[in-house]
Amino acid sequence: MRKNKEVEMMKNFQAKLQTFAGAMMVPIILFVLVGFYVGIGSAFTNYIVAKGTFLHTLFSLLSSLGFMFMNNLQIWFAVGIAFVLAKKEKGWAAFSGIIMYFSLLTIIKTYAGIQGWTGETTTVEALVASGYTQSAAMNFNAIWGTAQGIFGYNMGIFSGILSGLAAAFIHNKWVDKELPAMLGFFAGTKFVVIMVTLIAIPYGVLIYYVWPYIGLALQSVTGFIGASGLLGTFVFGTLDKLLLPFGIHHLIAFPIEYSSVGGSMVIDGVLYEGVRNIMNGQAASAGATGYLVRNFTSGRLLFQLAGLPGAAFAMYKLARPENRKKVASLLIPAVITLALVGISEPIEYTFLFVAPALYFLVYAPLAGLCYVLAEVAQISINGHALFFMIPNLFQPHKVHALNLLWLLPLTFFAYYFVFKFVIQKFNLKTPGRGEVSEDIKLMTKKDYKEAKSAGDALEVRIIEALGGAENIDSITACATRLRVSVKDDSLTAPDNSWKEHLEALGVVRGKNSLQIIYGVRVGNILTKIKDLLQLD
Repeated sequence: MRKNKEVEMMKNFQAKLQTFAGAMMVPIILFVLVGFYVGIGSAFTNYIVAKGTFLHTLFSLLSSLGFMFMNNLQIWFAVGIAFVLAKKEKGWAAFSGIIMYFSLLTIIKTYAGIQGWTGETTTVEALVASGYTQSAAMNFNAIWGTAQGIFGYNMGIFSGILSGLAAAFIHNKWVDKELPAMLGFFAGTKFVVIMVTLIAIPYGVLIYYVWPYIGLALQSVTGFIGASGLLGTFVFGTLDKLLLPFGIHHLIAFPIEYSSVGGSMVIDGVLYEGVRNIMNGQAASAGATGYLVRNFTSGRLLFQLAGLPGAAFAMYKLARPENRKKVASLLIPAVITLALVGISEPIEYTFLFVAPALYFLVYAPLAGLCYVLAEVAQISINGHALFFMIPNLFQPHKVHALNLLWLLPLTFFAYYFVFKFVIQKFNLKTPGRGEVSEDIKLMTKKDYKEAKSAGDALEVRIIEALGGAENIDSITACATRLRVSVKDDSLTAPDNSWKEHLEALGVVRGKNSLQIIYGVRVGNILTKIKDLLQLD
């Protein structure tokens, strides 16, 4: 009995972790804009147009927008996480996220000042004068900084994450709060705002005492990543893929990309933290001669532009002859999507659910090796997919990627032969290898039109497969999957129904939660479902 309870608790924790990881994907559109606006805008202002001209002014404005998005990542996380994790009244939840963020900063600043710590007393010189050793003073000084002009701990995106989580918790707990008639104006969403400001006081004091330990732990992670060299790179690349099926791979990628965990660099007198921010800083710098080599993204180019296409070709060649046309219709769009925008899940899920050993024991370590090869070959390029690499065309002198000319074909054939050998050796049932082609059946245009005319559109069937509108507790989406919390698991359709009749690439289940993989069209599906459910 106790063991069953522990298993249930673990499933609940996993479901919450998956939802949180999905919430962190909300600000992703802004990260894309940063690369484009800074990369293209700075290229024109630094190298192409003359200062003082109309075009120079226009591209300066574009570049400044990119830096604004990058310099305020904490706010986007606070808003995005609160918005996604709220079960209703999401606009008010996002508003509460902003309030919690600024309240948290203010409480930490005020409490630190009472303890004697200000911008002046935490300088290295002041600390040394008060008795700190030079090393201790530098370490202590490093945990302080300013955000939105407010002095406090240098928490980076974690201040936004902590604010969004707290605001969402408070919102969900009290959004339906009722008060006596005379206080009715302050009920519900307004009561949430009041509670956010009040809870921010003990919450901020708690973080004041806890954050130095968290900061020390993050410094240790940074030290490991920096000191472990290629081993750390391999571990990161492998973990990124091992955690993807569970929907929590963003939890290791985002800190490295957008916080001090990924390292820091001073460029033109400005401190940048996180590998993506560093590369954007290099894109903006007229003096930079190249992009960061150890950027934990260049390895993606190898398996996205060559490795996975090679694996797809192996699956196509090993499909039964009568099934190859259908397999090609499944794999070719997935490969194109992968190369253009870097979304790998559609093709990865074509073999993950039918041959999980191939994914976890072969594919994930191969991905880790791709990261290592890219680093060894000193590849430095801004962007990890063809669409996102457009800004490189305007600053080609900062790109060092000639080694891709031999690494890409090498990776293609390596994946092709490895996948072909493993699939044949262990007789893995990848798409099209079965005696029937049901596992690769795609809905034709005729099927879709008939279903739609019969009032049986995909979104309607998805709602029914989730046990009906009354069984859906919350529904959101990340880049490629619907994330749904339901009241009763037993009312949802089995996994094979999702793949065979509901056009899904796969399903990942938790306790009263599902992640249904639809690829890049998931955003449109979610919008139509919300319209049907009349959700905000």
